Amino acid sequence: MILSTGGTLEMTVDLSDSMRASEEAILESLNQAGSLVTTAALEWFDTDGAKQVIGGERWYPKGQQPKQYQTPYGVVSVDRYVYQRAAGGKTYCPLEGHARMVGDTTPRFARMIAHKYANGPAAQVQAHLTDNHGRQVARSYLSRVAETVAAVAQIKEEDWTYQTPELDAPVANVAVGLDGWREAMTGTVSLYSPQGKRLHTIYLGAAPEYGKEAFYRSLEREVAHVRETYPEARYVGIADGDHGNWSFLEEKAQVSETILDFYHAAGYVGQAAAAARPTDSLGRGEWTEAQCHRLKHEEGAARQLLAELQTLTDQPLHDDARKGLKSSITYFRNHHDKMDYARYQAENLSIGSGVTEAACKTVIKQRLCQAGMRWKTRGARAVLSLRSLVLTENRWSQFWDKVSQYAVPAVA
Repeated sequence: MILSTGGTLEMTVDLSDSMRASEEAILESLNQAGSLVTTAALEWFDTDGAKQVIGGERWYPKGQQPKQYQTPYGVVSVDRYVYQRAAGGKTYCPLEGHARMVGDTTPRFARMIAHKYANGPAAQVQAHLTDNHGRQVARSYLSRVAETVAAVAQIKEEDWTYQTPELDAPVANVAVGLDGWREAMTGTVSLYSPQGKRLHTIYLGAAPEYGKEAFYRSLEREVAHVRETYPEARYVGIADGDHGNWSFLEEKAQVSETILDFYHAAGYVGQAAAAARPTDSLGRGEWTEAQCHRLKHEEGAARQLLAELQTLTDQPLHDDARKGLKSSITYFRNHHDKMDYARYQAENLSIGSGVTEAACKTVIKQRLCQAGMRWKTRGARAVLSLRSLVLTENRWSQFWDKVSQYAVPAVA
């Protein structure tokens, strides 16, 4: 192996008549080589020991001090210069800032850990690293690194914006959706072509107890950035019947039209079936299907269906049927102005919050609801921040490009 500085690294690998054993030997040798080269790379980012001026203040070298760093290949020890002001106080290591270290972890290894942690618990990450990379690390260390990366994302969410990937069609419509699950919140911003094809989706997640207002601010920032990029697009909001969702979509996201998720509306149609067919239990499914088809394809169907449901209140009904009918009438009375599904479809607008419902599962439930999971707010918030970055196309790589450009904030 020839190094770019001109040196040469030679390896000897003991092969055997077992391919698996040979591969393990190759991995061990590559990790040893990677550790040696990484040590040289880290030393390249160090200073020559000269005095430093930072923020108008002079910092003086305290000499080279050894420190161990975690890398994808193993633990390496580096003698690096540490600085301190004349008055004393905290010390500063230029190497760690120049190399964009995440604490005592190289950026590549921090990225690997955080990505794996976004998809599985520390025990699973530990097993992956041991089995696939020959790296044995403590679970507490893995959690700490992942939470530090998430803290960077949270600290810089107001300062760092991310670019939409290159799309294969112009953006005509943007649909903003939000949903909640056990007080955890998820949001989506989906970009659609003139023909109604979904081109790209931005995912957001917020942990319970983090606060809906903080989540709303994050989603509002995302919508504002998309609006700057696609000012000519039409912005619509899609949600269920929760009043808080409509308030946010209309006042903060400033969508031009709000659409009630069709599948929530269909559920309330089904609740009225027992009142519409009180003596024909087998026909209730057919009635529900017919009314949903009508609601979806006929102009003015929501208002007409509301009027028809109201006429059913005069007939004798058992308690469950009357309760379902009353619930459906209230729902349609409150939201019929957001159920113009025939027109929405004619204008190639989405009528379902399926993207947001799916996001609730993929961003929140698939990770937070694994067997044996117990979460504190900080840990849940960290995982959801990482998953939002990982699941939004191109955002994970853009995040690390920004870390490379600006370094890890000291407060993280």
